[in-house]
Amino acid sequence: MNETDKKWMRKAIRLSLTSVAAGGGPFGAVIVKDGKEVASGHNMVTLKNDPTAHAEVSAIRKAAKKLNTFDLSGCEIYTSCEPCPMCLSAIYWSRIDKIYYANTKSDAKNIGFDDSFIYDQLELPKEKRAVPITQMLRNEAIEAFETWSQKTDKIEY
Repeated sequence: MNETDKKWMRKAIRLSLTSVAAGGGPFGAVIVKDGKEVASGHNMVTLKNDPTAHAEVSAIRKAAKKLNTFDLSGCEIYTSCEPCPMCLSAIYWSRIDKIYYANTKSDAKNIGFDDSFIYDQLELPKEKRAVPITQMLRNEAIEAFETWSQKTDKIEY
């Protein structure tokens, strides 16, 4: 870890403190490309009444808009805490190259942000999960997949 990495992580940490002061959760994130900040964000879940408005997702949304692409290859993310399952998925989907984090998921669990139940749920058979999940109308829905599969001008992601 070099001084530049520390600079970006310190910004993510400052954002986490800004979030707490504003009434949000203690999380901040910065996305960097070629040594320059592309976007940053902090937790806005309670401020926006949006359960997906985590720091990392907020920063990813801003970065994608600013760069006008869904592919954030070449970017790195500095986040004040080890990403939760949703944020980790968003990071992978956006193709960010590297993740730096400060606090651990255990640190988050110790203050009431415990995501272990999500990992536990994924391991269970669908019929034993806490939120009921029912498949239906696949024979109708498959048409969209077939149409996509045959499309020659699609933008794959």
